[in-house]
Amino acid sequence: MSTRVPALIVGGTGYVAGELLRLVAQHPQLELKGVSSESQAGTRVSAAFTHLAPVVNELVFITQAELATQISGPKVALFCAAPHLVSAGVVATVLKAASTAGSQAVVVDVSSDFRFRNAADFQAVYKEPHGAPELLPDFVCAMPEHVSGIPALHVGHPGCFATSMLAGLVPLLKLGLCDGPVYAAGITGSTGAGRSPIPTTHHPERHSNLFAYNALKHRHAPEVVQLCQQLTGVTPELNFVPHSGPFARGIHMTLQARLTKGQTADQLREAFAGFYAGQEFVRVVDGAPRLKDVVGSNYCHIGVSVSGHATSQSVAVLVTIDNLVKGAAGGAVQWMNRLLGMPESAGLTAPAIGWI
Repeated sequence: MSTRVPALIVGGTGYVAGELLRLVAQHPQLELKGVSSESQAGTRVSAAFTHLAPVVNELVFITQAELATQISGPKVALFCAAPHLVSAGVVATVLKAASTAGSQAVVVDVSSDFRFRNAADFQAVYKEPHGAPELLPDFVCAMPEHVSGIPALHVGHPGCFATSMLAGLVPLLKLGLCDGPVYAAGITGSTGAGRSPIPTTHHPERHSNLFAYNALKHRHAPEVVQLCQQLTGVTPELNFVPHSGPFARGIHMTLQARLTKGQTADQLREAFAGFYAGQEFVRVVDGAPRLKDVVGSNYCHIGVSVSGHATSQSVAVLVTIDNLVKGAAGGAVQWMNRLLGMPESAGLTAPAIGWI
């Protein structure tokens, strides 16, 4: 592709938006043209994200109305990082503006608004009506690794916890490796709670602490169940307990299930490696994956372990991702690359930070 595609970011002051800015500003085939924030309009982006000053230069936040005027040319990439229950209306407005301007807007939304196929399922989980139900048929929700080609006009990115569960659970189900209940325990960094401070993200409360929340009630669970059914034809009995960890970013997910037949860890690793063959960003590792090996990157590491008791046939699948990158902004850029016909790994191959 000889020319860069203009890119716009809506809802630009949260942690995920910050990662989108970092990735898009350095992307070889996207050109960051504008970022909106109703609360920070008129202020420099570098004031909200001081670490991004070298790449955002003099860019300032603009309103959503002003952002719509930036749409021009045959195609524009739109990343929406607006809050849940707000994003759908924003996307509808921008798509209308793009149509008026004669541009094709390609949308990847990182909120929850386009993760369910119908408005009733969305309302059952989020207790509010969907903001643009007429757009739902134009969206697909999945990890890029789990569907081929371009399955829809736009994408709703799975949640960060959902991404980590799907990475391990979809192969188990699609390959017929497990049956019965699935138990998931995930630990996330404080950035997963968003940028607005709350008691559970306050440093004295979070540091040297570990606690569960929304046990068996987290809203990513029905999202995962629905996506597993769509992708594998199996509706898992998922029991998910999320935890808040004493670190800023990353998710460590442990999935436990009963195998359909006895297998060694090597056999399972081979099965997972075959399932993800050719996928740049999912790596099956020996032993247990570590957060430090993925944080700051778009990579997902998967490890497997089996019970030492021959009769139990139990498996543990261990998954690590960066919640802000592979679980949100990086996965969104990966999807956008595909939707625009670019190399799927463009702008995303930087390794993990390692020491933070």
